[in-house]
Amino acid sequence: MSGRTKNLAYIFGMLLVLILLFSKILFTHQIIRAPDIINEFYWGVKGIGDLKFWELFRVNLDSAGWDLFVNSGSTNEGGAASMQFLFLRNLVFWIFPAPASVAWYIVLHFFIGAAGTYYYCRLIGTSRMAALLGGLIFAISPENVSLINAGHVMKMATISFAPWAFYFLEKGFKTRRVIFFFTTGFILAYQFFHTHWQIAYYTCLGMGVYGLIRCVGIFMNKGGEGNEDGFRIVGLNLVTLFFFLSTVAISLAPLANWSKGTNRGTESGANSAATSSGNQSKGGLDREEAMSWSLPPEELAGFVIPGFFGLSRQEAGANPPNIASYYWGRMRFTQTVSYLGLLPWLLLPLPLIFRRDRYTWLALTAVVIGLFFSMGKYTFFYNLLFDYFPGINRFRVPKMIMFMPVLGLGVIAARGIDVLLDDAVRSTQAFRRYLLGMLAVPALLLTLLAVELIGREYWARTFFDVLAQPTRYEEGLQLVAQRWNNLVAETGIAAALAALFAATFAAVYRKWLPVKYLPIVLLVLYLGDVGRINSKFLFLVDEPHKTKGVKSPVMKFLLAKGSKQFRTLPMDGSDPMQLASNGIPVMFTSNPIQQMRWQQFLDSFVVGGLMPDIINVKYLLLPSTEYQQQKGQMGNRFALTFTSPDGGLVVLENRAVLPKGWLVSAAAVITDPAKRLELLQKAQFNPASVALVESPPPIPLADPNSALTPLPAQNVTVSVYEGDHIVVNAVTPVNSLLVTGEKYYKGWKATIDGKTTEIVPVNHILRGVYLTPGTHKVEFRFDPLPFKIGKYLTLASFALFAGMLIREWLLQRREMRDER
Repeated sequence: MSGRTKNLAYIFGMLLVLILLFSKILFTHQIIRAPDIINEFYWGVKGIGDLKFWELFRVNLDSAGWDLFVNSGSTNEGGAASMQFLFLRNLVFWIFPAPASVAWYIVLHFFIGAAGTYYYCRLIGTSRMAALLGGLIFAISPENVSLINAGHVMKMATISFAPWAFYFLEKGFKTRRVIFFFTTGFILAYQFFHTHWQIAYYTCLGMGVYGLIRCVGIFMNKGGEGNEDGFRIVGLNLVTLFFFLSTVAISLAPLANWSKGTNRGTESGANSAATSSGNQSKGGLDREEAMSWSLPPEELAGFVIPGFFGLSRQEAGANPPNIASYYWGRMRFTQTVSYLGLLPWLLLPLPLIFRRDRYTWLALTAVVIGLFFSMGKYTFFYNLLFDYFPGINRFRVPKMIMFMPVLGLGVIAARGIDVLLDDAVRSTQAFRRYLLGMLAVPALLLTLLAVELIGREYWARTFFDVLAQPTRYEEGLQLVAQRWNNLVAETGIAAALAALFAATFAAVYRKWLPVKYLPIVLLVLYLGDVGRINSKFLFLVDEPHKTKGVKSPVMKFLLAKGSKQFRTLPMDGSDPMQLASNGIPVMFTSNPIQQMRWQQFLDSFVVGGLMPDIINVKYLLLPSTEYQQQKGQMGNRFALTFTSPDGGLVVLENRAVLPKGWLVSAAAVITDPAKRLELLQKAQFNPASVALVESPPPIPLADPNSALTPLPAQNVTVSVYEGDHIVVNAVTPVNSLLVTGEKYYKGWKATIDGKTTEIVPVNHILRGVYLTPGTHKVEFRFDPLPFKIGKYLTLASFALFAGMLIREWLLQRREMRDER
């Protein structure tokens, strides 16, 4: 059997192990209980199974995309258009039956990550069995697997490509062949296309550190006479960088432009610094929000005792019975667990003692730097990066980088297995000292257990305030006993597990256990260890009724009303995406990243004011009980128009809503955003007659302080209303400003009777154009330039990469002929 065939056999075996471990969520008619899956992700992919096969590979890059139904109109300027290249995603959801297809998609990506780790380990010289363990550590580490609980499907998919990026980069360093550097850039771009940009950014950071260390090492080893090769390697790394940037341009260029105007962009006013020209905003999140999800240093104990601070599924719902205690640590909340398994930590010292080469130090760098980074606000290191390193302050959840320590630990553990299998190593004094250290681990844990049992009352009193803090599901004094009992139980389990590992090492050393069985025994123990924790996060529920395409009576009523030019505002606590995904435009959908103008509008939004009228909110959804309490205050403006059959929900119609487009003959120039928003809250302001603008009108308009009569509504008609194309016909008796109930956004372009004109911001959030008297056709198109530039750069990069693959194939054929 050839080496390639043996590798494939091990890879196939790894796939079987993963299918067995995750069989509960793979072979089922139920769905993973995670809000992000049930309410969002599943809705977006459920229809893929109904497509024809050739439709799975259809790509349409004609439009950057403006979503009419979400958030009163939203876009990322085409930054997610690259998801159309995710053909594997389409195939998975086409082949596997719903709803288990979501789980298959997750597990297959764990397999992709495991295979990448396996091949990286093989590339740096580990045995196949050791590489198998390294791959499984990456794939089934609870730190990664518990992301299933959070429902972060695309995050898990994005993580899975990180090992392959390191594999191809190292392959390039070893062979000096340009194709592997190009492939590295392509893998990084493909990872970015999965739309979890924070994971992609962290992978790029890791790649940068890896490439820098390898380049420095080459220069140091070569000396002066070998610098030519070193400079070539530096050049190839730059090729990787530029090829990645050009390949990912279809996403990166639009997102870079889009992000400027968001609450994390340079226009947000956050993180201002004094300069010679005045205060300058670096943008991003403010420090406290950006660092809220930092790993507290004391929770490093969770690497040995996984349930030390409890385990949590709070964001997905109440804990299942096999979780004895909710998370009670210092993070704002957590959906995951920081456990990586005990075995990798026990193996970590071996390469540091016996294999101190570049690959051990590179893997250790990933572990150490990743851990310090994940601790965020608790370290000087992350605070320094936040202040000075580009991009760091755009993201929250520093702990999200933990996939890098998992990868590094998997590589170190693989090398540790090979050290254990080395007869010469096991006969050394250094190994005997290592073995004593392994025996000390269960002894220390047993000592800790004794301290916990003996000093129970003392510790409970000392940490009473911490142990008694309530969760969203529990409160009361019983939490103290519950959490302490869980802590004691988890310490005992960790001690027993450490004793089993230590006994296994000792049995091999004493030759009671044949060394050839050692990897199998360790693998079984590791699977049992992490399987116990992972099982707590593989929780299923029946497929929600709403995702089966059945529309509620309220949805049917709203759809029957017809026009998508008017919006609905749910005020019953339900997820607005239920409406949006059924073709009902909603005013607001939650998103941590919003455009600044829109965020300011939301922050000052008052239902009883003028704001719902100008943004075309025609329907409100309220619980019936709440409506009965408030209807006396609503007057005649909001009229009851529908009650759900169960009587629990009512639909109110806003009789004061403005049409999609209207004309005003006067405009008041208000440059202060706060003052504009304040005026929009005042009942005496009439948006049907006067508009608030931010610069003087280019044509004479009426005095906004004079008595004004609204221009006839029938003077404006909307003949086309599509995602990226709106056509408005207007008859203007006087100089006017045409106002539309659509968000102002820089990517929109407008023409009047075929001639380009400027779109101006109106009433802080809307868009408008100035018109002279006459009959006009006003056409709006969403056509942002960065998307077009990025699209052509990406397509050109695809063509270049295809050419490089053909070139490599021809070179290999030539080499094979020469060998003959």
